[in-house]
Amino acid sequence: MAIVVNLDLVMAKRKMSLNELSDKVGLTLSNLSILKTGKAKAIRFSTLESICSVLKCQPGDILEFVEEEEKTIS
Repeated sequence: MAIVVNLDLVMAKRKMSLNELSDKVGLTLSNLSILKTGKAKAIRFSTLESICSVLKCQPGDILEFVEEEEKTIS
């Protein structure tokens, strides 16, 4: 099971750069980059709320649950 972060896709649809989002949300570039690349272990609801407010989207537009395919042993 995996949570996929689609922040880059939503930003691209809104034609917003990471720098612009960082300024509007009030997060550092490094923290947003960690989230964008899927390396974050957690996200605060307040942060998610701010990002959704700025990008005018729903949390489900940014976060997606994807089941990992089971690997079969040959």
